[in-house]
Amino acid sequence: MSETEITNDAYQLSTQVGFNLRRANQRHVAIFARHVDGLTPTQFAALARLYEQGTLSQNLLGRETAMDSATIKGVVERLKAKGLVTSRPDLNDQRLRLVELTADGRSLFEHVEAQALAARAETMAPLTAKEAAQFEALLAKLV
Repeated sequence: MSETEITNDAYQLSTQVGFNLRRANQRHVAIFARHVDGLTPTQFAALARLYEQGTLSQNLLGRETAMDSATIKGVVERLKAKGLVTSRPDLNDQRLRLVELTADGRSLFEHVEAQALAARAETMAPLTAKEAAQFEALLAKLV
């Protein structure tokens, strides 16, 4: 039997992929909070996508950051309250709201980008460079 085949052994929470992914995510969120002041990982992800791609509809921004419509709506509202993004109706399709970085949002992203990379490095620190590359490749296969 290969290592990837599921066996009929008793269920053990500590060996479950979902449980361990959640624990790894919790660890990363805590590390991220120590490195990046004032932004959650989801807020940073939204800023990063807008920085990379420019103005996006709120719906597309949600898809590009793997957030459902309710989550991205809340993220955008919090970023708007901080003055980091603006949103407006799309003139070509009134059903859509366009979201874009403000000058402050662009500046903040540029300032915290190195901090986010430091959080990533700390998260991956227990792994060798080869293991980290394998881990990221395997994660990509799961999504």
